[in-house]
Amino acid sequence: QNHTNYPKPTTNNNRGKSENREVQRRRPNKMASILASRTSATTAASTLRRYNAAIWRKTMSTMPRDGTTFDEPIPEGYTLDSVKPPKYWAMPDAPEEDPMAYRRKPVTSAHAIDLTSNPPKISLKDSAVITPSGNVIHGRYGELPPEIEELGIPLEYLVLLHPAAEGAAALRHVAKEGEKGTILVYAAGEPHAMSAAQLASADGHAVVAVLSGNHSGNGELFDALKSMIKEPGTVVSEEFACVKTYVRDLVHDAVVGEDPSVYYGTADADGYVTDFHQYALEYAQMYPEGIPAAVDPDQYKFTGKEKDRKYFKENITAYLSQFPQGAPALDIATVKSNFTKEQYAAFKAKFGKQTAAVISADKGAIDHDFSPPKLLRRMTDIPEKVDDYILDQKHSLGDEELFIPYEFSPLQNNLGNGLETPKGGPILGAVIGVTAELKTAAEAVANAGSSLKAKAEALQFLTESEKNAFTAARSIIVLAQEAGKPVVVVGGQLPGLETVIPTEEDIQEALVAMEIEEDGTSRLNYFLQLYRASDYPIYEDYAIHRASEELPGPRQIIVTK
Repeated sequence: QNHTNYPKPTTNNNRGKSENREVQRRRPNKMASILASRTSATTAASTLRRYNAAIWRKTMSTMPRDGTTFDEPIPEGYTLDSVKPPKYWAMPDAPEEDPMAYRRKPVTSAHAIDLTSNPPKISLKDSAVITPSGNVIHGRYGELPPEIEELGIPLEYLVLLHPAAEGAAALRHVAKEGEKGTILVYAAGEPHAMSAAQLASADGHAVVAVLSGNHSGNGELFDALKSMIKEPGTVVSEEFACVKTYVRDLVHDAVVGEDPSVYYGTADADGYVTDFHQYALEYAQMYPEGIPAAVDPDQYKFTGKEKDRKYFKENITAYLSQFPQGAPALDIATVKSNFTKEQYAAFKAKFGKQTAAVISADKGAIDHDFSPPKLLRRMTDIPEKVDDYILDQKHSLGDEELFIPYEFSPLQNNLGNGLETPKGGPILGAVIGVTAELKTAAEAVANAGSSLKAKAEALQFLTESEKNAFTAARSIIVLAQEAGKPVVVVGGQLPGLETVIPTEEDIQEALVAMEIEEDGTSRLNYFLQLYRASDYPIYEDYAIHRASEELPGPRQIIVTK
C-alpha cells in the first residue's frame, strides 16, 4: 500500500507558544496592509466609474458642456439622411404569407334585417352600399354627402341612419331650441328610442328612460345605457314602470332634484330610539351575559369524535373570540327612561371614534375593551353628558360657516349641506318607441271601443308581456299629458299618437352625432352584432334566423356583404 507521509505535529509546547506570539505580533500590520489595499482598490474602482460616467455623459449629451462640442462646422450639403442607420435598424423584410391562410374579402355593403316582410329578409331600405368611386348610397336617403368620410362613421352605423334621424326628429318636436328640461323615453333599448335618449342627454336634458320588456333583463345593456345618460337622468326596467307611483316619484325627483332635507327630520329620532330599545332588549334576551359568544349555541357544542375532544376547548375558544360577547341584562323601564335620543346619538358617535382609531392604527385611541352591550348598560344606568357638537351640529368657527356632516346624526339632518343637487327641469315631452308587444296592445285597446269596460276586457285577452308594455308606456304618456307636453312616436305608428317624420335637417344632425371624435367617443352609440356574409355567405341566412327569434337580444343584427 502507498501511504502519504504527512509531517507529524510537534510535541514541543514551548515552541508552539512562541510561534503563536510571533503570529500575533505580525498580524496587525498584515491586516492593516490588506485593508489598505482593499480601500485603495475600492477607491480606484469608484474613481474609474465616475470618470467613465463623465465621459459617457459628455459624448452622449446633445448640449455642449465644454464649449467645443458644437464648434466643428457642418459640412456643405449635409442632411439628416447623410448618416445611415445601422443595418439592424433597417425595416425587416416582409414575412412570407401562409398560402393556407384565409384572406377576408372587402366589405362593400351593410344591411339590417327586415322583419316586417314575410318571410324576413335582409333590408334594402336600411342599408348602406359603397360604390366603386367611394361614395356611400343609403337605401332610404340615396347618396350621402362626401363629408361623411371625414367624420369616420363606420359603415355599420350608417345602416341605422333612419332610426338615428327619427331620434333627432323626436328631440326636435319635444324640445324647443334653448329650452332645457326632462324628457321621458319608452323602449330605450330600441335604436330609434335609444337615439332620442342619447341625443337628449348630450344636449343637456335630463332623460328618464324605460327599457322595454324584451330588454329589461339584459344587465349589459342596462349598465351601458345608464353610463350614456347623465344625471339626474336614469334608466329603469319595464317592470318598475308598471307601478305608476314609482315612475311618478322618480320623475318628480329628476325634475326638482332630490332634497336630502326631507329624508328624515328631528321628529323621526324618537322612532329610531324606540326601535333601538326593542332590538337591544331582544338581543340581551337571545344572548345573555355568560355565554361564550353571541352565536347559536349549537356552534359551541362538541359534535366531533372522542379522540378530538382534548383539542376542542382550545380550538373553540379561538374560534368564538372573533364574535361579540353576550349582553348584560337590561331593565325595560330603565332603558326607556334613561336612554333618550340624545344618549342614542352619543352612543352612535362612540362607534365612529373607535372605527377611526382602528383604521388609522392609533393604539392610544383604540379601546381594546370596546363592547357595545356593556357600553349600552353603562349609559343606561348612568346617562353620560352629551357633547355640544353632537347636540347642535354647528360649525366650530361660528354659525355663518356651513356645517358639513361626516356621520349620520339622528338629531340634526344636515345631509344636504355642501351638496349640489342636480335638477332636470320641467317635463318637455315623451318619446315612445314602438315594439311588437306595445303595438298589439295599443291596437287592441283602440279597437275595443270608447268605454272603459271595453278597454279593460280587451286587455284581459292580451299576454303578460303585452299588458306590461301597454302599462309602462301609459305611465310615461300620462305624465307628459298631465304636464301639457307633446307625446311623439318613433319606430312605427300607434293609434292616437303622432309619429315623427325625419327631415333633411334631422338626417344631417344624425350624421354629425355619429361622428367619431379623436378620443374615440361619439354622441350616438349602438349595440351591434355583425355577420360577415362577404366571407361566409351562409351567415346571411343565419343572421335572419337569429333576428327572427322570439328574444333575439338587445344587439342590432347587421349583415355585411
